[in-house]
Amino acid sequence: MIILLDVLNIIASTAEQALRYLAHHHWFFGFVLFSCVFRLHDRSVHIRFSALDRRVDEIRKRLACDL
Repeated sequence: MIILLDVLNIIASTAEQALRYLAHHHWFFGFVLFSCVFRLHDRSVHIRFSALDRRVDEIRKRLACDL
């Protein structure tokens, strides 16, 4: 039983240290999260513009064939 309490104490102290670290360095994790969201948004915008370019190219080809 004492071993179980020692393991529980180690887990609790590790969790407390992790939360203390996050509290002091929250700006870093916020920056990482912002970077990930910005990158995903940027990729989606580029994908949409690429699809739009393909549509415009297809319309130009169809119009060129009609002439």
